[in-house]
Amino acid sequence: MQQVQVCIVGGGAVGLTLALGLAKADITVQVIDSSAPPQPLGELFANRVSAISLASQTLFEQLDVWQDMVAQRVMPYTHMDVRDKDSFGKIAFNSSELDLPELGHIIENDAIRYALYNKLKQFSNVSLAFDTRYQSIHQTDSDVLITLGSGTPVMAKLLVACDGANSAIRTQFKMPMTFWDYDHHAIVATVKTQLPHDATARQVFLPTGPLAFLPLHDEHHHSIVWSTSPKEAERLMALSEDEFNKALNVAIDGQCGLCEVAPDRAVFPLRMRYAKQWLNNKVVLMGDAAHTIHPLAGLGMNLGLKDAALLIELLSRDLRDGFANHRTLREYERARKLDAQKHIAMMQGLKELFEGTHPLKKLVRGVGLSMVDKLGPLKQLFAKQAVGK
Repeated sequence: MQQVQVCIVGGGAVGLTLALGLAKADITVQVIDSSAPPQPLGELFANRVSAISLASQTLFEQLDVWQDMVAQRVMPYTHMDVRDKDSFGKIAFNSSELDLPELGHIIENDAIRYALYNKLKQFSNVSLAFDTRYQSIHQTDSDVLITLGSGTPVMAKLLVACDGANSAIRTQFKMPMTFWDYDHHAIVATVKTQLPHDATARQVFLPTGPLAFLPLHDEHHHSIVWSTSPKEAERLMALSEDEFNKALNVAIDGQCGLCEVAPDRAVFPLRMRYAKQWLNNKVVLMGDAAHTIHPLAGLGMNLGLKDAALLIELLSRDLRDGFANHRTLREYERARKLDAQKHIAMMQGLKELFEGTHPLKKLVRGVGLSMVDKLGPLKQLFAKQAVGK
């Protein structure tokens, strides 16, 4: 039997970040993931990327892994341009207005995972079990027993479920959740553009949903996230590449010149999920297993990393005062649930405001964005929220 202090099910970016933080605190960790180990980046850009906030960057720097991400493909962006397609509203700001070197970074999710995975392999107090499934999970008042597919038992003081939006662990332990369909599907793809991106992250709010153009490491490549109605997403995905390129160029108002989409565009439904209960004795939820939100502000990954940062801090403190005790786990649950609730409400409000063609909504959007753009203090507040400051 293998004994560890923390077992993490899920080897995504959030789970591996938690593992690295705990490893650096001399906490023994077992990571279990059914997928293959992270691999080096290929020549082509992956179509799943994250806008990493300055707070998340700071966490990676503290874990001594940020430079490993930068050594791959990381794109700092210094400008942000947000506009409403259906009104005169627009807001634009740049990092110099906030006395910052950049507003954030666009990073392929694969690059984040690979850097974390490589760093974790340097720690003797971490066991990494990829290509591995578990048979069963049972817990007592003080421990959790995880039996691997091979039959090997792992005993842990705490089990952290980082196993995604459709978390099997959340289901097994009957942790209730609230959810609703955003009535949006997100199309993700890599797009080569005629004009350079100039380190600018762009977002256009269309009547059917937002379209984001995120700058990649090559100045003529963007990653796009086009959130739209399921019917419109089906239509767009059925278009030929040439037809899709034309539709994309019209939607972005030609800001980036002619577009050339890569052949691996993908689509997935968007749903809000929020676990009402994040803690069941010695089992806790984290990241997408606990919450998923609309990607229109690029906050999903950063919310999960905030979950990891707090649990690292609390469990490191627990080394002096009873490891993973109930008081500590409740502190994690209360703090992160509150933050997730705020962001879920904010995303729902933004989605409803910027969706549709009602004249009053168009007026509010236009006046609101223009006022924010022209009023210095309000604009600075908006900008700081956008970069996670």
